[in-house]
Amino acid sequence: MLSEAVHSIVDTSNQVLLLWGMKRAARPADEQHPFGYGMELYFWTFVVAILIFAIGAGVSLYEGFQRLGSPREIKDIHINYIVLAVAMVFEGISWSVAFREFRKRKGRLGYIKAVQVSKDPTVFTVLFEDSAAMLGLIVAFAGLLLYQWSGDPVFDAVASLIIGTILSCTAMLLAYESKGLLIGEAASREVVSGIRSILNKESDILGINEILTMHMGPKDVLLNISLDFHDTITAGEVEKTITNLEKSIKEEFPEIVRIFIEAQNRIAHLRNSAEINAASIGK
Repeated sequence: MLSEAVHSIVDTSNQVLLLWGMKRAARPADEQHPFGYGMELYFWTFVVAILIFAIGAGVSLYEGFQRLGSPREIKDIHINYIVLAVAMVFEGISWSVAFREFRKRKGRLGYIKAVQVSKDPTVFTVLFEDSAAMLGLIVAFAGLLLYQWSGDPVFDAVASLIIGTILSCTAMLLAYESKGLLIGEAASREVVSGIRSILNKESDILGINEILTMHMGPKDVLLNISLDFHDTITAGEVEKTITNLEKSIKEEFPEIVRIFIEAQNRIAHLRNSAEINAASIGK
C-alpha cells in the first residue's frame, strides 16, 4: 500500500511536469532559441522517466526488501481493499481515455510500432504510466488477498517488489523512447517520401543531393534540402522554383515549419560529404 501511495504521488507529479513541459514548449522562438522551444517537451518527458525510476521504483523496491527482512502484520485490511477498489475505478477511467486517444492517433500502425514512431511523448507517457498504475493496483490487491489467505506477510513484501519492478521497466522504456526524441529524430518515411515526390515533379531540378529532417517538437519539423539545379536556368528561376517548393511542401505537410533549400552541384556535394565523414572518422 505504501508503494502504491508513493506511485500515485509520483504519477500525479508527472502529469504536472508534462503539462509544464507542454506550456514551456509552446513558447515562440526568440533570439536565444531561433528554432523554438518544442524540444523542451522531450526533456520533461525524460525527467518524468527518471522520477518514476528514482522515486517510484526506488521506494517500492526498498520497502519490499525491508519488509522481507522484518515482516509486519497488516491492520485494517478491509480499508485497504476499499482504497484499492476506488483507485482502480479512477485509474481505469484515466487509462481508458489515454488508450482511446493513443488508438486514435496510431491509425493502422501496431501498438509497438506506433510508440516507436510517435513524436508526441505526452500520449504514450500517460498511457504507460496508467498501465503501470493499473498493474500495480492489481499486484497490491493480489498481495493483500494472499496475505489474508495465508497469514504470511511475505506476500506483501513480494507485491512491493513486483510493483517496483513494473515501475523500473516502465521508466526504462520511457527513458529509451524519450532519448531518441531528445537527441533528434527524423520525420517519418511517409513524410520524407512525400517531400521527394514533390521535388521530383520540378523540371528545373537535375537531382536531389540530400533530404534531412528533424523533429523540433511533435508538430514542428525542420527540413534541409540540397538540390542540383540545371545549369541552363537563371538565378531568378532558381529562386522561383525554391519559393514554389516551400509553398507546396508546407501545404502538403503543415508540420514542416522551417525549410532550408541549398543549391549545390552534386559532385561538390559528394566531395564535401566525403570530407566531413573523413574528418569525423579522424576524430
